[in-house]
Amino acid sequence: MDLQLQGDAALVTASSSGLGKASARALAQEGANVVMNSRDEARLQAAVEDVREDADGDVVGQVGDLTEPSDIEALVERTVEEFGTVDHLVTNAGGPPSGPFLEKTEGDWYDAYDLLVMSVVRLVHEAAESLQDGGGTIVNIASSSVKEAIDGLVLSNSVRMSVIGLEKTLSKELAPDVRANAVLPGVHETPRVEEVIEQGVERGDYEDYQDGLEDHRTGIPVGRTGDPMELGRTVAFLSSPQAGYINGETVTIDGGAGSSNL
Repeated sequence: MDLQLQGDAALVTASSSGLGKASARALAQEGANVVMNSRDEARLQAAVEDVREDADGDVVGQVGDLTEPSDIEALVERTVEEFGTVDHLVTNAGGPPSGPFLEKTEGDWYDAYDLLVMSVVRLVHEAAESLQDGGGTIVNIASSSVKEAIDGLVLSNSVRMSVIGLEKTLSKELAPDVRANAVLPGVHETPRVEEVIEQGVERGDYEDYQDGLEDHRTGIPVGRTGDPMELGRTVAFLSSPQAGYINGETVTIDGGAGSSNL
């Protein structure tokens, strides 16, 4: 299927690894020009070079911290400078630390909100004019935890719900010029999942890493964890004219692990 993204300009945040990188790769493979982002310059440059290898569009990197408003402004400015506009905004951010409720401080809660919610708020504010001018799209990479809470992830379970409320509101307020959707990933083979498992081992939740990985695979009907590119290609589809009647939706990508009817 031709997704008709050739020559479009996309900004994908937190994209030096994992699901963000897969989304950037999928868009670039479809011919979109992509700005990738990370706080770590070395990791970002390595990721940009990797994605360029099979890209059909141009790929550049912009270092920036998603909790810094000035860095977010620079991200959008760089995209416009390089490619003339922002047609597609894909918001992604590293997850907040895992752990139970009673171990989290008030500061942890504010930090999680700043990272997961205010980053999206600021990105949309900065990119809104370009998105509206070109009939753009927003795809928020969230988590399946917004439908079913995940043990040990109290910050993610609670705070990511705000992103979905924002996405639904934007899908109405910015329509018909802009479509806004979200993807809700389950367990994929990413550095974030590795980090969560390793933290679980440190807490004594798992005997070792393999034990944690097997636990994460338990209950997935397709019998495996996800390939990040499976999510990345979904993001590219939702960003494309081929998904032109999909707006205000949340798409769960978890191999059927969830039990929610909606």
